[in-house]
Amino acid sequence: MKGEYHLPMRVRLARWILRPVFRWAFRLLSRVSISGLENVPRRGAYLIAPNHVSMYDPPLVLAFWPVAAEAVAASDVWERPGQSQLVRWYGVIPVRRGEYDRHSLETVLAALASGRPLMIFPEGTRSHAPGMRRGEPGIGYVVEKNSVPVLPVGVVGTTDDFLHRALRGERPSVHMAIGAPMNLPLEQGKGEARRLARQRNADQIMASIAALLPVEYRGVYADPTSLSH
Repeated sequence: MKGEYHLPMRVRLARWILRPVFRWAFRLLSRVSISGLENVPRRGAYLIAPNHVSMYDPPLVLAFWPVAAEAVAASDVWERPGQSQLVRWYGVIPVRRGEYDRHSLETVLAALASGRPLMIFPEGTRSHAPGMRRGEPGIGYVVEKNSVPVLPVGVVGTTDDFLHRALRGERPSVHMAIGAPMNLPLEQGKGEARRLARQRNADQIMASIAALLPVEYRGVYADPTSLSH
């Protein structure tokens, strides 16, 4: 039936293996700390919205999250050696960046409707530097279609040179701060008015993520009032 979301047994098994393996690897290579776990709902659907500096953010968040959350990633990840196999094993939902991808959106909404938490990066792509980029309105669209709480997550220490530094024995510090759930206003209007409303919600989420981060990580959200719609 349309709208149902089903996890194959192979995906459940892969998550059961991958999450502890990545937790072990991160703890071996770095000094991991987490705050705000008390903010994670015990049940029900919600969005996990982290900042996105590098390819190390997704496995960090998914490995240390209290439950095995669903996840969204740009479809070009499926073309990268190594990463492509991991996203397939984990059962990540591919989305074509910058396009209206009806099938992927229906899958995302079905996952939420089934009561599962889902991780989505509001920036839509990696910044490759600590400074945050402006969030895309896509997360506002998801909130509009399936009104669920959003948990802002600030990740520090997962820069592009993370693995290089770790293998040199530096054991870099990595921190994940989980903010309180946000309930965003539903978008009103049509056309451009609705797009702007989605962007406002995306900016509100990003500003909440920025509040969890040190100043050098906040980027364009160091002063959210400077953003124009």
